[in-house]
Amino acid sequence: MDITEVRIKLVEHTAERLLAFCSITIDGAFVVRDLKIIGGPSGPFVAMPSRKLSIHCHACGFKNPLRAGYCNQCGKKQAEQPPPRDDDGRVRLYADIAHPINASCRELIQSRVVREYEAEIVRARQPGYMSRYDAIGDEERR
Repeated sequence: MDITEVRIKLVEHTAERLLAFCSITIDGAFVVRDLKIIGGPSGPFVAMPSRKLSIHCHACGFKNPLRAGYCNQCGKKQAEQPPPRDDDGRVRLYADIAHPINASCRELIQSRVVREYEAEIVRARQPGYMSRYDAIGDEERR
């Protein structure tokens, strides 16, 4: 697998640990968008694109956030359910949409994205800087 392109969108003025968004192109043929670059205790790391987990209302079937007390559609009180937990016992509020299935693939993505993130910080200091991430959708269609 070859990561043929990485596009970074720096996040400015955030109180959170989110540093940037990113998209990667694999083998010039497949794009994965909305990876996040997060500031961690050991430096930046890559979080895979994810979606919020949800539950369906028992009364109307509307999809609500996992922790909703009442349905956002019909207003009925939601049945209390224990939230799903990961292998470490932490509450899972999000599920990955796409992710590597082995450590070597994760390291390949992580190292390339962090390297490009650091280069983007340097480019952002230059006059006339424009993020290439903003041009998403301009990929050549084959």
